[in-house]
Amino acid sequence: MDAQDPRLRLANRLRELREQWLPARRITQLQVAEVLGQVSVPLISSYESRTNPRLPTPARVEEYAILFGAPRCFEQRPPRLLGLDEMTEEERRSVAGLARELTQLRKDALGATTLPATVTNPTVEASLESSPLRFRDGNTITIVCGQWPAQMLAQVPYTDIDDPDYIEMLQYSDLDALFELHGHLRAANPTNQVNLRVAGKLSPDDYHSHLVLLGGVDWNTATTNVLARLQLPVHQVANWDTPDGQYFEVVEADGQKVRHTARLERRSGKDQSSQTGSGTDDKGILLEDVAFFARAVNPVNRKRTVTICLGMYGRGTYGAVRAVTDALFRDRNAEHVRDKFGDSDTYCILMRVPVFDGATLTPDWTTGQHTLFEWSG
Repeated sequence: MDAQDPRLRLANRLRELREQWLPARRITQLQVAEVLGQVSVPLISSYESRTNPRLPTPARVEEYAILFGAPRCFEQRPPRLLGLDEMTEEERRSVAGLARELTQLRKDALGATTLPATVTNPTVEASLESSPLRFRDGNTITIVCGQWPAQMLAQVPYTDIDDPDYIEMLQYSDLDALFELHGHLRAANPTNQVNLRVAGKLSPDDYHSHLVLLGGVDWNTATTNVLARLQLPVHQVANWDTPDGQYFEVVEADGQKVRHTARLERRSGKDQSSQTGSGTDDKGILLEDVAFFARAVNPVNRKRTVTICLGMYGRGTYGAVRAVTDALFRDRNAEHVRDKFGDSDTYCILMRVPVFDGATLTPDWTTGQHTLFEWSG
């Protein structure tokens, strides 16, 4: 990274504060993490990275200003951030000065990420900047969806290419997730080309781009092929011809294998058909799906990434996407990813996706209520 890059200037300043700000005392990353509370050492390290520094949030910048503007924070037992009412007048002046300096450095660094002037709301700007779906390199992003099986596609109107009212999008599965994901990717990456492809019809250039895979191993062959190469500790089994043959299998650290299944409510054919109007008698009503979100290095191009969102059912795929796009939850979930995995380029989360009265709810990764398994490589 260029030494004059504003992001590197901010990273260097944060490292300088930690290592040189206090006379005769060098503060470790662990000590900073402990004072800030609920923060991992990898996250502190990512702020100081010389190759790909992460931008701290505005709130985190203020905490850094307090931490080093009022170094008595380290002397508390346990160490903690001081309130303004606990500071001396000199400490308050020092905190204010550092806050102005770091805020300006962050503003300069944020401008270097090339988000366009069309994003004018600072809160939205910061939210999109911190998204796991923000790709700063300007390279192509390719969304890959599964396609409805031929026998199912034949039952959908306007899917015959010779029909005057032919609608190409109807061939894609997981349309809810696709619609949500495409909008977020375009907003967060306005300078990137975002392509849409059907599994099984990808070119070499598609595979070499940033891949975003939607849907599971039953219909999305790209998901199947990529997962086989990543060797993550989570596997999807989608044998729909066998009772209870649909589940996610987790290989725990001790080698034990644990299954996680969706939760459905079985109802009588009469009761269910009156509510749904058609053939879901043999499935039941979905109350809670299981979904998977993963980020890794693209196995066929180490300078690109692969992102996977899939569920046991379509609701789960949609929920996995919403976890990183929903304006009410994406910031806290993104912060959880940074705190939990730091600079790791390979991680995954297996989660529950609740369904209330037909509405798919967004998983909150920060509470532990929805997360089933978390791992980073």
